[in-house]
Amino acid sequence: MIKKFTTILLLSLFFLSCGKTNENAIPYVLVNFSAPLSDPRLSRLSAIGGAVTIEGYGVSGLIIYRSPTNGYVAYDRCSSYQPENRCAITLDSPTLTATDPCSGSKFSLNDGSPVKAPATRYLRAYSVNVSLNQIFVTN
Repeated sequence: MIKKFTTILLLSLFFLSCGKTNENAIPYVLVNFSAPLSDPRLSRLSAIGGAVTIEGYGVSGLIIYRSPTNGYVAYDRCSSYQPENRCAITLDSPTLTATDPCSGSKFSLNDGSPVKAPATRYLRAYSVNVSLNQIFVTN
């Protein structure tokens, strides 16, 4: 009897947990970008506050930003507001924020936080490492 009860309990937990998905989450995509900091695509990163977009990585591309306080940070360009639309955020001028052109949401490039509604979730951040004048963005 206990064995039967345990089996039913385990199966119930399995089926209940399988149905839970976060519909508002940016999809997970493997990211493995690297380039020398001398790469012309990254020239704007030579100055603090500089930002670049890189296509072909993540869900909607990458934004790499040279923060005055956090070194280099990287985010997926996919807006956290209705990420199923895969709307790619664009850099603002000056490059302190980025805007979702589909919803008008704005995000801080310093930490990925939403600074203008309707977005309420942070951008998906990736790990950034710099070694021997080479930048690596991974998850």
